[in-house]
Amino acid sequence: MLFRTVATSAAILVALAITGAVAGPAWEPEPVVDHLEPATVSTAIGGVSADGGEPGDHEVRESAVTIPLADGLEVGGLLREPVGADGPDGSPGIVFVHGAGTGKAADAFTLAATALASAGITTLVPDKRLDNYSTRHRDYEAMARDYAHSVSYLRGVPGVDPDAVGLYAESEGAWVSPVMMVDDPRLAFQILVSAPVVPPRQQAAYAVDNYLRNTDVPAGVFRAIPRAVGMSLPGGGFEYADFDVRPWLRQQDDPILAVYGTNDASMPLEQGARELIEAADGVTVRFYDRANHGINVETPEGLLLHPDFAADVADWLLGLPATASAPPQVAGAQPEQLYLAAPVAQPHWYGDGDWLVGVVVTAGGLLVVGPLLVGGAALRGRLARRRSGRPGARLAPGLRVPLTGLGVGAVVTTVGLGVYLVAVARLALDYEKDALVVQGGWIAVRLLGIATVVAAALLLDRVRDLRGGVVLVGAAELPSRDDPVEADRTAASRASAAVVRTGVGATVLGSTALLVTLAYWGAYQLGI
Repeated sequence: MLFRTVATSAAILVALAITGAVAGPAWEPEPVVDHLEPATVSTAIGGVSADGGEPGDHEVRESAVTIPLADGLEVGGLLREPVGADGPDGSPGIVFVHGAGTGKAADAFTLAATALASAGITTLVPDKRLDNYSTRHRDYEAMARDYAHSVSYLRGVPGVDPDAVGLYAESEGAWVSPVMMVDDPRLAFQILVSAPVVPPRQQAAYAVDNYLRNTDVPAGVFRAIPRAVGMSLPGGGFEYADFDVRPWLRQQDDPILAVYGTNDASMPLEQGARELIEAADGVTVRFYDRANHGINVETPEGLLLHPDFAADVADWLLGLPATASAPPQVAGAQPEQLYLAAPVAQPHWYGDGDWLVGVVVTAGGLLVVGPLLVGGAALRGRLARRRSGRPGARLAPGLRVPLTGLGVGAVVTTVGLGVYLVAVARLALDYEKDALVVQGGWIAVRLLGIATVVAAALLLDRVRDLRGGVVLVGAAELPSRDDPVEADRTAASRASAAVVRTGVGATVLGSTALLVTLAYWGAYQLGI
């Protein structure tokens, strides 16, 4: 008996492992073999003008402003002006373009915008327009048109040289600013901070991979990356995930300063810099040691801008056009990118997120209805026994425990996997490690899955022993034509048996759907 259970369990586990392997794309990122090497560790800008300003040279006057958009809409903004920076043509100007994590001017770019203004550059941080911006819907070309109104506003500020206005775009904003540069050839320059360059879906998969590696998750968890990032998410939307900004970058001929922090795990640092250099002319790249996504570093006073960053940006901007082509083109700390960000294959089975949700919800429904049918039939059978002395339709002996184990195990394992992935995601986003959660949680999910398969094996073996007879019906004699009451009882027993079979089938079908889903997400793959 034990050997047969072990053999059946092993066969089911192998079948689930194979199913999970062929159900969707594997995750095999290509390692970076040709690393980008900075010419020097110094981030200092070449070709700097001797009369350029430095952060701290000027007091900064800050004003809240209102920027009109199209269709009668408007957004707020913060204008920072250098006091006493009276050049012959006016000061250069920068419009800041938000990343995904910011939206209000009061909460964004405060350190950078103030430091650059104190160097003699007028800065404008507009609010991000949010009425047409959500997790599901983002239109980067439309966002470019909205930010263009901020450019027009800054050009009209007294003391600003309208032909020396450019953009400072961070993270997601670097998918917007190249569109603005093409739409408005009068824009003079771009400063790209932590620019992904690759499409959002590729950047997301790269970031998830990096975060999971830092969290030390088991190898099996990586299978979820292409299957989660590659599918169309439930409810639709997210069309922007495949937006490719590189065609706009190839049309750039204005100078670009691209900066990255070497502690930024969310961006393909070397790859992004290489693609910028290949796509556009006049690109200068700087890598800042230990700086994060916003070019901030940890200090005893908290997160502050890297001490060289604002001065380098000011030197580059105030020294244009000479600084656009001055060596070194690539300088700073050595970046470390282990794998390339690449196109993410669409999953084979669950490429449609609505289908995935539908399968899980349907399976859950079956696992509610099935036990109710079986339990209801059992209750009716007990009542029938009291009336007639014969038991009604009921499960055959030896089926109830493994059937219950299969249904409960499938649900508990599915919930456990979901809780585990949420816990790992929180650790990854916080860039933390916890072996008990990461390793222990994965082992617990795998053990729950195996226990569920053992229940399935016991159920299958018992059904074989019964030769498919999962239901027992009260032993009624064949009714005679003269005994209509007995005929009715027999018909009721047969109907009750059909209900029990339906309940068993619903439970098995719902459990099977969840086991296949678990296999898809890696719970049954061979190895850890």
